[in-house]
Amino acid sequence: MNSRERIAKLLNHQVPDRVPIDFGATPTSGIMASMVYRIKQHYGLLEKDERIKLTEPYQVLGEVDEKVRSLLGTDVIGISPLKNMFGFKNEGWKPWTLFDGTPVWVPELFNTAPDENGKIPMYAEGDKSFPPSAAMPKGGFYFDSIMRQKPIDDDKLNYEDNLEEFSAISAEELEYFSKEVNHYYENTDSAIAITVGGTAFGDIALVPAPFLKEPKGIRDVTEWYMSIALRADYIMKVFEAQAEIAIENLKATYKAVGDKVQIVFMSGTDFGSQNAPMISEATYRQMFFPYQKKLNDWVHKNTPWKTFIHSCGSIESLIEGFIEAGFDILNPVQCSAANMQADMLKSKYGDRIIFWGGGVDTQKTLPFGTAEQVKAEVTEQIRIFKKGGGYVFNTIHNLQADVPIENVEAMLEAYRQEHNY
Repeated sequence: MNSRERIAKLLNHQVPDRVPIDFGATPTSGIMASMVYRIKQHYGLLEKDERIKLTEPYQVLGEVDEKVRSLLGTDVIGISPLKNMFGFKNEGWKPWTLFDGTPVWVPELFNTAPDENGKIPMYAEGDKSFPPSAAMPKGGFYFDSIMRQKPIDDDKLNYEDNLEEFSAISAEELEYFSKEVNHYYENTDSAIAITVGGTAFGDIALVPAPFLKEPKGIRDVTEWYMSIALRADYIMKVFEAQAEIAIENLKATYKAVGDKVQIVFMSGTDFGSQNAPMISEATYRQMFFPYQKKLNDWVHKNTPWKTFIHSCGSIESLIEGFIEAGFDILNPVQCSAANMQADMLKSKYGDRIIFWGGGVDTQKTLPFGTAEQVKAEVTEQIRIFKKGGGYVFNTIHNLQADVPIENVEAMLEAYRQEHNY
């Protein structure tokens, strides 16, 4: 089987020739740039004076290029929106160095000048005439959004202010999607996943809008979470209008790329903490479920695509709702969280939803465990999840910067040993 055939079989809950693997196809299954550099260095893939492209600068994710895909055996290629989380295109590359010394390429509008405290402020659309929308702490690895919440007057709140970022997809972006999808479809045998902006309801990474120069409405993380309880009608008006825009954009995207895409990343909204869901099942079904279902229903009625939801944490009590809402794929499968044991998840839901991730814990085992502990966990997770198909191997969320390269090697060895290659 080639990768596209393998994923197609897997997506239909059939058993492929091996468990497919993904690194880099989605914003939540990627590799931090420093780790991409170290992997290429360790395996002799790094060219002289090579730098790693920051393809997702907010999370500092590195480009998983053809060499790395071949090394890792990845089966899926991801197509991201034309603009990144800071609202500018990944173009006009210039050199920069991360705090840990990793040489990288960053987009032209990416700010590389530290402030007086040594932080790297970032500006929406690269426009420094407005206050920064995010900052990387001195010595840090990632960017933190800056809360730019204006004082809230409930009598003057207008839900349309929280719709500023949701608009009709541009002809330029549709042309970009078409070109990228056609390129990878014709020149590789990989499955293709696409991320269409505006399909996630209440994704807390997007609420502060690091891509908007002067965001209006409810933009503070704490205020947003409180508003789910205190301003439910307001939030649902935002979701209702957002859903209508999203469906039109999905229609346009499908017209541009057609059946060459197999997977669409629909939602990155996190519903779980480490120990429990952050909202009740009743609240989920009242506020999120109807709009997620509306989008999933359109996709399933009009395309062959499978829909992908990412949600970290302890979310077992919500998985039934995700399935009823029409999601086909669940990521990152955080088995380290409470009530998220792999064997229970697989036996209870494995014939109705595809698990994408869960291969090894990125909070404890991978960064802090021994190579033998990594091998043992990877072997056990694959053994559990591969039964009957419906599983794609990936770490629990993105592969982070501080993982010992020996543990990455152990993870890959365990995966390969499990499949005898």
